[in-house]
Amino acid sequence: MLSVGSKAPDFTLLDQNGQQRKLSDFLGKKVVLYFYPKDNTPGCTMQACAFRDLKPQFEEKGAVIIGISKDSVTSHKNFETKQNLNFTLLSNPDLDVLNTYEVYREKVMCGKKSLGVVRSTYLIDENGFIVQALDSVKAKDNPNQMLSLI
Repeated sequence: MLSVGSKAPDFTLLDQNGQQRKLSDFLGKKVVLYFYPKDNTPGCTMQACAFRDLKPQFEEKGAVIIGISKDSVTSHKNFETKQNLNFTLLSNPDLDVLNTYEVYREKVMCGKKSLGVVRSTYLIDENGFIVQALDSVKAKDNPNQMLSLI
């Protein structure tokens, strides 16, 4: 994980609508930047739907929600539509941002080691600095946890 207090690395990725989005576009707002393994899987759906439901409370605190996975733009659009999501999903099939944020690494699932996205969340302040970095978060608890940290 990147260090609390460090500048969040800027990036440009495509969102679920195929539009280029930069992290720096959100300067002036708090950003909940969450990394998740895969669209339309049980844990990722639970996490995304909780963020969806809490979005008004995040907005009251001046925060936006951005989810990133290695899934395609098309997959993200399907996920957004199926789950009625109301926030930005960014596609990173090249893994460059996932690697920069140190969330794509070896993990153990059912005793088997593999490379993949470790469910992680960063809270970035209005000036683009990391103020929280949470590693290996629980899908069910993470949205409420992030809301309480803002």
